[in-house]
Amino acid sequence: MPVETVETKVMHARMTHPVQIIPDAMQALLALGASARKGGVPARTLAMIELRASQINGCSVCVDMHSRDLKKADDTDERIFAVAAWRDNPGFTGAERAALALAEALTRISDRADPVTDEIWADAARHYD
Repeated sequence: MPVETVETKVMHARMTHPVQIIPDAMQALLALGASARKGGVPARTLAMIELRASQINGCSVCVDMHSRDLKKADDTDERIFAVAAWRDNPGFTGAERAALALAEALTRISDRADPVTDEIWADAARHYD
């Protein structure tokens, strides 16, 4: 019986990155990232938020990049694989759960009239100022 092999492929974006079309956009993206890193949220949690938003948005390049960021931050494969199903996985802290819930609500802002409920906001506020 033949053995199938899995090829490792480099991820490529389907469209030109907006920064290449609008060069000033890169400065805004860098400023946003720097501001987020100064906010006191652990780098690993920020990468987890970025990964979850990328999963929701369906950006395979971003999913690949942020998964690698989590790996560099010494997160485990099990946790990286479980980000998409974080609600059902006991391996996430309360602070991570609050951050992921807020990230999901903000990423899906157009899905509901009030995507960031008072409950989601209050839980995030308990962990982050």
